Amino acid sequence: MSTQLTPRFNIWIEADGQVVLSKWRIQLLAAVDEAGSISGAAEKMGVQYRLAWDRLEEMENGLGVRLVERHVGGVHGGGATLTEAGREYIQRFTRLAEAIDAIVGEQFEVAFGDIFG
Repeated sequence: MSTQLTPRFNIWIEADGQVVLSKWRIQLLAAVDEAGSISGAAEKMGVQYRLAWDRLEEMENGLGVRLVERHVGGVHGGGATLTEAGREYIQRFTRLAEAIDAIVGEQFEVAFGDIFG
């Protein structure tokens, strides 16, 4: 029987002990960008609107920068768009996670390649 092992990792970034960036939070930012609203992002992520709102607030407060511009409703309804900083954090975190994923893969091969290679 051949067993296929795959290493996994989870990374997050904290500010003063509070999570400000994680894979899930980056996915939330991307969902806001795609949906054009926090409510649409929450629906896409399968979470309650309040949770999405709270996590965005936590990120912005912890990082000290606005990541999402909220647009108040009106005739055409409200919405949200990412700021340039929001887009930049997505890119930087994604690069970091991809680099770590490559390192984890390499080190897994060193540690287990002779057994499962």
